[in-house]
Amino acid sequence: MGTPFKDLFSSALIADMAAHILRVYPEFDDAGFMRDASENLAVLELKQRSNQVLDALSTHLPTDFARAVAVINQSLAPAPDGDFNDITDPKSEVSGEGVRGWAIMPMADYVARHGQDNIELSMDSLYQLTQRFSAEFAIRPFLANHTGQTLAILSGWVDDPNAHVRRLVSEGTRTRLPWGIRLPVFIENPAPVIALLTRLRDDRAEYVRRSVANNLNDIAKDHPDLVAEIATDWLHNAPKSRQRLVHHACRSLVKQGHEGTLRALGLGPVRVVASSVRLKNAAIAMGQEIAFSIDLKNDEKKTRDLVIDYAIHHRKANGSLSPKVFKWKKLRLKAGESVSLTRSHRIYEITTRKYYPGQHLIEVLVNGNSVAMAHFDLQMQ
Repeated sequence: MGTPFKDLFSSALIADMAAHILRVYPEFDDAGFMRDASENLAVLELKQRSNQVLDALSTHLPTDFARAVAVINQSLAPAPDGDFNDITDPKSEVSGEGVRGWAIMPMADYVARHGQDNIELSMDSLYQLTQRFSAEFAIRPFLANHTGQTLAILSGWVDDPNAHVRRLVSEGTRTRLPWGIRLPVFIENPAPVIALLTRLRDDRAEYVRRSVANNLNDIAKDHPDLVAEIATDWLHNAPKSRQRLVHHACRSLVKQGHEGTLRALGLGPVRVVASSVRLKNAAIAMGQEIAFSIDLKNDEKKTRDLVIDYAIHHRKANGSLSPKVFKWKKLRLKAGESVSLTRSHRIYEITTRKYYPGQHLIEVLVNGNSVAMAHFDLQMQ
């Protein structure tokens, strides 16, 4: 088993942070900072550890915000040149030259916590910090509290030579970023965000384009018809990279069988002849896999692209079934061509779902439309 993700915030990382802050701020109480930041570290999860480091920074950095930000900026490692790869990689730790990697998270959150009354200074610091990790969480309070000013600054960053600055524009404006605060102003009206995403849709970095797609996927949860319209527009004479972006952005809508999105992607209703769903076992125990297969035939007179998904209809406490759709396969079938598909799905205990024994259902979907289903029993010990 590998190192737990939460151990990215270790006592060693905290000690390295303290050393680099002390280097530029001789009055710094490094021992007190390390004591406060490391308290009960073993029982804390990753975000809790980051927040504890944030609290320690708030205690031990200068009370004057401008001076504190100067200390943070001066403690950083040199910014890598140009576009570089994953700065969230576990190997991206504090270096001998200064702070970078995951240690940036609580520093950026410090700017968000204490810098709301000094936007220019704060945004300049986040610009520096994001080049060494990401300020996608820290920028969100500024978007919520100072929407117009922050959007104007982000608009200028769209053309920045550094990929992580450009990605901050697309990732920081996501309406439903995991771990991040919600941005209801953009949930209600995503137009300002879409304007930024449109300028980034053909970014030279896949890292940025992937973020654009995830942002659109968030928007689709509240404005599905709008995202279908965007997909239609963006796919017109689109390069391959943008086609991939749009398909990734529409993944949730495809799973839902959203008609406008399916049309935009050329995945409208298709006539298929489907066999019944064949189950290897009619009953499984918790922790086991349900194996199933199906035969599909394109019953049209032209080649068709198919998106094959499947849904597991989980049994609820009241006996009703609730579907959860999973991706399976994309394929292209010529007129009259057939294919046999096999899949296994493991059912095991997870924190986000409570399982109940009894009858469950597997449903196979082609381009969002149900073509076959079969029941199986889940046995609980």
